[in-house]
Amino acid sequence: MLSSLLVLNDTQWVIYWIGMITCLVVIFLAALLGILLVLFQKSNSDGIQGITASSETFFGKNRGRSIESKLKKWSWIVLGVIGVLSIVAYVIQVVTL
Repeated sequence: MLSSLLVLNDTQWVIYWIGMITCLVVIFLAALLGILLVLFQKSNSDGIQGITASSETFFGKNRGRSIESKLKKWSWIVLGVIGVLSIVAYVIQVVTL
């Protein structure tokens, strides 16, 4: 890998490292956001409650459902971003080799 990077000119080398560092930073931030989103979701088991346990009133249940569905949707989006950026980082690495 190192020997193939030595044959790149300066512009290609800079673009390679900017792309890789950008992908890795965004993956790291998305992973942290994904951890937080999962922690804030309500637990499915009876004994363990999530961080944001809601009250059992009518308004609490309706509010919880909308927040829970948004948290679940954003969790999937963040996981998709991590997956796509991982593939992009791999492709960038393979193309430059």
